[in-house]
Amino acid sequence: MAYAENDVVIQRDAMSVYTFLLDPVNLPLWREGVRSVELIAGAGGSQGAVYRPHLDHTGHRQSAADFELTVTRPGAEIQFQVLAGPVRPHGGYYLSSEGTSTRVRFALQCRPGAAGLLLVLPKVRRALKTQVAQLERLKTVLEKEQQRAAA
Repeated sequence: MAYAENDVVIQRDAMSVYTFLLDPVNLPLWREGVRSVELIAGAGGSQGAVYRPHLDHTGHRQSAADFELTVTRPGAEIQFQVLAGPVRPHGGYYLSSEGTSTRVRFALQCRPGAAGLLLVLPKVRRALKTQVAQLERLKTVLEKEQQRAAA
């Protein structure tokens, strides 16, 4: 199994962070390689909603990466499962208040199929680590947004 996680403390309240993360349309603002995201099934921002991200793939064919929101606990947790594509990780954002700030943990895990596991696993681990490392960009985006609102 491949697993990666990262956490940051964001100078925003938990509900503001949760609301931002609950809307996958915001992914292009902080996730590298995501051009846009569209809702394709269910009610937006609710458990069971299915989204289709449009990814930048320079020199590669476009691969499907549809994902479903599987857990939504206001101000505390958002989990999702990738439904399509060669690698189908399960992940989540886990929020906890720290005074007026919020600690956000972003975790991804994937269990590649048995065929070719030894060849694929190191590449999948690197990809998951790259994805969770982008949490620093989320912190920057949300804190700049907070500064603009205060000005």
